[in-house]
Amino acid sequence: MGPVHLRSRCALALVALLFCADASAFDWWSVLRGRASEPPCPFDGSGPAGGSFPVLRDPPVAAPKKTAWEDALGGPQAAQPFIRARLAGWPSQVLVERDALPLDPAAFLRRLARDTWRGLDALTDREHGLPVDNVSFGASTEIADGRIGDYTNITNVGLHLIAVVAAREIGLLDDAGARERLGRTLYTLARLESAHGFFYNYYDTTSLERTSGFLSFVDSAWLTAGLMVARSAFPDLHQPATALIDRMDFGFLYDRRVGQMAHGYYVGRRKRSPYHYGVFYTEARLGYLIAIGKGDVPWTSWFSPVRTYPASCRGQRMAPHGARQIDVRGCAVWSGWYEWKGARYVPSWGGSMFEALMPVLVLDEMALAPASLGRNDLTHARVQREFALEELGYPVWGLSPSSNADGSDYAEYGARVLGAAGYGAGAVTPHASALALAVLPEEAAANLVEIARRYDVYGEYGFYDAFDPLGSAVARRYLALDQSMLFIAVANHLSEGAVRRHFASDPIAQSALPLLRDEVFFAE
Repeated sequence: MGPVHLRSRCALALVALLFCADASAFDWWSVLRGRASEPPCPFDGSGPAGGSFPVLRDPPVAAPKKTAWEDALGGPQAAQPFIRARLAGWPSQVLVERDALPLDPAAFLRRLARDTWRGLDALTDREHGLPVDNVSFGASTEIADGRIGDYTNITNVGLHLIAVVAAREIGLLDDAGARERLGRTLYTLARLESAHGFFYNYYDTTSLERTSGFLSFVDSAWLTAGLMVARSAFPDLHQPATALIDRMDFGFLYDRRVGQMAHGYYVGRRKRSPYHYGVFYTEARLGYLIAIGKGDVPWTSWFSPVRTYPASCRGQRMAPHGARQIDVRGCAVWSGWYEWKGARYVPSWGGSMFEALMPVLVLDEMALAPASLGRNDLTHARVQREFALEELGYPVWGLSPSSNADGSDYAEYGARVLGAAGYGAGAVTPHASALALAVLPEEAAANLVEIARRYDVYGEYGFYDAFDPLGSAVARRYLALDQSMLFIAVANHLSEGAVRRHFASDPIAQSALPLLRDEVFFAE
């Protein structure tokens, strides 16, 4: 069987970001034309949150070449040293002493960027150029005890491409080094098994066998974003990057009956997922923008997901204000806002920083959409901070899907007031603060310094994934997804948005970015 994945974006999205609209019972095109009264409510039993639909899972796919290789070495545990030998590097110590780290925020961010990049570069298969999904040290202080999850998700790969560009932009790589790394990864991508023009969601980084039968919309979008940034930064890589972009026709994952993007496609079942990305303020908004910019789906799909559910949708975390249809570019959009301690905001699903600010790694929403997404980004970061410090009594802040504090699993965390459903509080993860650098730079930088000062959470390759803010437990794991988000966010801060500029200069982005400017989230 394939690997047991430490965390699956598919599973998270399924229960957290979606609702299922039955096209036979509800016509979303009528909503766009202004003739339908209300969207379906996901809290009343009509969708995943209500529990009336079975959860479709992507079962692991066997990787016989990998299994045979491991068996020849004596089994998976015996194969670990050989997997480690395939990596570009390995840390020499588990922890860095707290007093060895700078207290000045600017100096600390430069150190954090350097250490995190060293880890991202090291924990990559040096032959194939694919980042391994995770490395876990558990409670051990012995470097040799680290366990490698040598598989990867295509979002990891997309963010890895962006991270290489970001490292070049802040002087951690020269042009030749960045080009060599990007070229190796692009060459590997061209060799991977795919279906309908898309990559599968998971691959083994050692054998390159696919370990998934699912084609994910949002993960494919993040891979596309990485390819866009790579070809923008290095025009000589335009042809191979463009070939990979062009073959992914997002129209294949678009449900014209409801006007929204499906969660993905199950190749073995020959069936598109019945779930749709129907909540606007999540990371899926970047995928919509890319699909529109490529010309694969209608531009009207940008306005199909709800901004805020109407008051009649019972079970949502907060009572909505001003919930109604508004007209934007001739489309009827379900709008409105939540309000907490005087702050107005369009909610995400769970109230996590990941949903709110992951798109800001490549999108300058503060500049492009100051009356809608940009204002919402700022408010979400402020409320996250206040909620953690004042409501929860945490000494530091940053709630987002991450490892549990004890490192036993991966879970969803958030500020519940920021989400329509609202995740619970729990572990704090450093990547959440790093994402907030785009909108609250001084507060976010100070918070990262405070985390490093208070907790034994900083290793040779930067911050570990998560920790208990009210105790001493630390999840000593490096996750490719979370480390990449953290690094790109810090690099953007240090370079005044170099990654966002590369993304914005790509023709796909230029075609779609005008959609962001006309909407006003909080119009009376």
